Parts: sequence; C-alpha cells; structure tokens
Amino acid sequence: MANEVTIDAAHFRHVLGHYPTGVCIVTARNAEGELFGLAVGSFTSVSLNPALVGFFPDNGSTSWPRIRACGSFCVNVIGSHQLNLCRQFAARGGNKFEGVTHRLSPAGHPILDDCVMWIDCALHDEVATGDHKLVLGRIAALEIERADQPLLFLRGSYGAFQPLS
Repeated sequence: MANEVTIDAAHFRHVLGHYPTGVCIVTARNAEGELFGLAVGSFTSVSLNPALVGFFPDNGSTSWPRIRACGSFCVNVIGSHQLNLCRQFAARGGNKFEGVTHRLSPAGHPILDDCVMWIDCALHDEVATGDHKLVLGRIAALEIERADQPLLFLRGSYGAFQPLS
C-alpha cells in the first residue's frame, strides 16, 4: 500500500492495552497421548452459523504447531483465581501440565479443573495475519464449569470484572 503508516510497537501495545481481553488456555492431546497447551489473550466468538470461535497465536509459538497437528483443540476460559495457571501455560518450554489436574473433553482434549468454561473445536481455518495467525475453531461441544469471574488482562495487569451496579 502506498500510504502505509508505521506504528510504533510500544505505542500500539499501550493504546490497545486499554481494552480488556479474556485469558484462555488452548489445550490438545495427540493420538500418542501427549498434552499440549498455549495461553492466549486474544479469544473471541466469531459466528453463530456455523458456530465458530477464534484466537491469535504468535507466529513464534512452539506450542501452536503441535496443537494444530492434532486437528482439534479445547479452549479453556480460566477464572480470576487461576493466574498461576495462566503464567505456567504462558511460559516457553517445560512441562506445562506439571501439577495441573484435568479431565478429557468429548474430543479427548484436556479440560482444566476449575476453569470457567470450555469449548471443544475442530480446526476450521488458519489465516496468516502479520506476526500472528488467526485460528478459527468450529465448535463441537461447550459447557460452563463454574459461574465464576474469568481472568481478564487490562493495562498490563490481570484482574476480574466488577459490575457497575
């Protein structure tokens, strides 16, 4: 594009950091029983018909290619009480499931204990979008686990929703 503007990355993060995002952990289990997980802070509903959700893993993620290879995954919306879990799955390398209790979803992927809700998805599409990918998941099953506050990220900090009234 002839009129393309360059945006400073630090300024971009500062401005967009004023918009809250929910924190999710995308999990998968391959045919050999290996478990994979990835923390994401950019998850959204996309479509009702077909039922689609989306998230944006970084191009440098080493976990996303392993999850992608499974062909399906489970999105775990974690609660405000699960900040340590978020940090564990956001770390690079190591066994992300060490000490993490879970059960398997209908599609065979980890549902993390005490999560707010989970969504089983088949990989619907993946689109290159700059330094991230847009991953679309076609919903196969979903449930609320507990009526709790989801973990939110806003202005560089984690927190929970506070109703106005």
